[in-house]
Amino acid sequence: MKESEKRVVNDDNSLSSAKKGGSRLDHVYRSILQTKFFNKGWGKPDNLKRLFEFRKVMANRESCYQLVHKDYPVTITKENLGSDYNMLEGHLLSPFVTHLPGILPKEAEVAHFQVIIPKKWNSDHYKPICLHLAGTGDHGFWRRRQLMAKPLIKEAGIAAIILENPFYGLRKPKDQVRSNLHNVSDIFVMGGCLMLESLVLFHWCERNGYGPLGITGMSMGGHMASLAATNWPKPLVLVPCLSWSTASPVFTEGVMSSSIDWQLLQSQYFADEVFKEEINKMVGSGEYAFRAGQHFAKHYPQNCSKEVLTKWREDEALNFMRGIMDECTHLRNFDIPVDTSLIIAVCARKDAYVPREGCMSLTDIWPGAEVRYVNAGHVSAYLLYQHTFRLVAFYNGYGGIVNRTCVSHLCPSLASKQKV
Repeated sequence: MKESEKRVVNDDNSLSSAKKGGSRLDHVYRSILQTKFFNKGWGKPDNLKRLFEFRKVMANRESCYQLVHKDYPVTITKENLGSDYNMLEGHLLSPFVTHLPGILPKEAEVAHFQVIIPKKWNSDHYKPICLHLAGTGDHGFWRRRQLMAKPLIKEAGIAAIILENPFYGLRKPKDQVRSNLHNVSDIFVMGGCLMLESLVLFHWCERNGYGPLGITGMSMGGHMASLAATNWPKPLVLVPCLSWSTASPVFTEGVMSSSIDWQLLQSQYFADEVFKEEINKMVGSGEYAFRAGQHFAKHYPQNCSKEVLTKWREDEALNFMRGIMDECTHLRNFDIPVDTSLIIAVCARKDAYVPREGCMSLTDIWPGAEVRYVNAGHVSAYLLYQHTFRLVAFYNGYGGIVNRTCVSHLCPSLASKQKV
């Protein structure tokens, strides 16, 4: 096992110890949910093309950083004073609206957030703060505030910013049911928004004297946090939990793939030549499709059965999904964070939501990063290991950045617990 890939609790020595298919609980839990994704299809082809072109700008740290001014306006609307912490509420206009107008739904244009600040800091020199991004289905602020933000303030004196995802909570389109995103393109819009909005909030933190800075999230939030971390030009603590290097297998192999209307996606893909002739050439799916076509031509006669033709069409749509997901979410397509030694990912070995088999490892993409594992599936890890996410990852991450500046004595509650 690599030094950068460590066990956390109750684990064995094999990264492939989990039975194929992952946790049974993950499969059962997914089967009882009614959430269905992408019930309107891929999204407008023109929007997809604009998103893929904009992805090239977002993938470069320097060009993306320049999209958000250091004094970008942030409005604080309310301040609630508590016995142990103070809570601010605020909002900002997503920079995404300016750079890609007409794609983000009106309801999602304004980003809402909460800031939770300890009444007394552990140090007169440091005010550590972490940005928390939402996982799938995490609407509002309550869950992250209760499970992560408040405990981190109590245990380590780390303040929190809780940002509402586009398409969720106060930013949910009126015709969207629960977390059921209408289009595949909505995932890419969400990612672009969160990357730019994170830059705004990091600038706001620096203007107000907060730091060291960090970012985290669970599941989808963990991957969004990883993307956002690539574009901050300074050391940043990054703790992605229950995510991996790309979202592609989540939607094509994991248990969530059964929540997608593949018939609709397939029919749209073959009905509009733009998907095959233009968008395919912009992303890696063209290579997948070419190989699939070669295999089909070689192995199947012209009078092949309807079942064979149907299977080929399904594979084409699946390969297109894989290609566009990798194009916009694979971490190898983005710059490497400034200090990878401040990255500690926590993954579930038996995760059926986020398959890792066949994917590039985080430690290969980001040399110096560390991956730790809990012996659980996706759902059970979320339910049972919240304390592990906080204890191991944050104390190590924030303790590391404090010690690196040779002033660990100024933040003893972090530094003293980093050898967990």
